Amino acid sequence: MDLSTLRPAEGSTHNDFRRGRGHGSGNGKTAGKGHKGQKARSGAPRIGFEGGQMPLFRRLPKRGFTNINSKRIVAISLSDLDRFEDGADVTVEALLEAGVIKHARDGVKVLGSGELTKKLNVKLNAYSASAKAKIEELGGTAEEV
Repeated sequence: MDLSTLRPAEGSTHNDFRRGRGHGSGNGKTAGKGHKGQKARSGAPRIGFEGGQMPLFRRLPKRGFTNINSKRIVAISLSDLDRFEDGADVTVEALLEAGVIKHARDGVKVLGSGELTKKLNVKLNAYSASAKAKIEELGGTAEEV
C-alpha cells in the first residue's frame, strides 16, 4: 500500500453539502441558484410545469392498464427443440446459445405445436400438456424449473 492508493472507507464520504454558508464553503451567496428569477426563489414551480400551458403529460391521451404482476413468458414450439442433439439437456441457457430465443424474460414455455423426433431432457419453466406428453412419449424428460 502507498499514498497513491489510499481511499476513504466505503460510505464514509458524502456528496451533499450545506448550501449558503458563506464564500469559504464554496457554495455561498446564491447557494447554487444563480441570480434572481423564478427558479432562484422559494416556491419554484414543480417538475413538468409549463407556465400555465397545459402540460405535456396531461395533453397526451392515456389508455389501458399495465398489470405490474404479469409475467412475460417466451413461448417456443416443439419443433424448435428438434435442432438439439439426441439425448441433449435443453435449458434456458442452451436455448439462448442456440439462438432459439433472444431473451428469457420471466420464463420459457414449450407449446405442443410441431413435431419432435429426438429424445431430450428438457428443463424449462412451463409446458403445455400436449408438449409434455410428446416429449415423454419419445423417452425424454420434461422437468419444470
